[in-house]
Amino acid sequence: MFWAKVFPAKYEIVIAVCDEELIDKELMMDDVPVKISKYFYGEKLIDEEFTLKLLKKATIGNLMGKKIVDLAEKNGFIDKQNIILINEVPHAQFVKI
Repeated sequence: MFWAKVFPAKYEIVIAVCDEELIDKELMMDDVPVKISKYFYGEKLIDEEFTLKLLKKATIGNLMGKKIVDLAEKNGFIDKQNIILINEVPHAQFVKI
């Protein structure tokens, strides 16, 4: 399961998706805290099937967590070289042009 939020914009569909267990956790990237907040990611708890539908519709995506990043990579939304680690937690973003 994943937490997801959709941010509709005029010409874009922006999504933020994180692994369920990461919601409201705080990670550190160098000396900068990275909050995986319910405000940003936590609109709705969704399953893998619905997540894939969202990824297909989205034009911009922000993904946080091993499960969602693996799912996105496996389905061709991101490439392995575009994944970064924040405290060993995978993070990726994508933009469809």
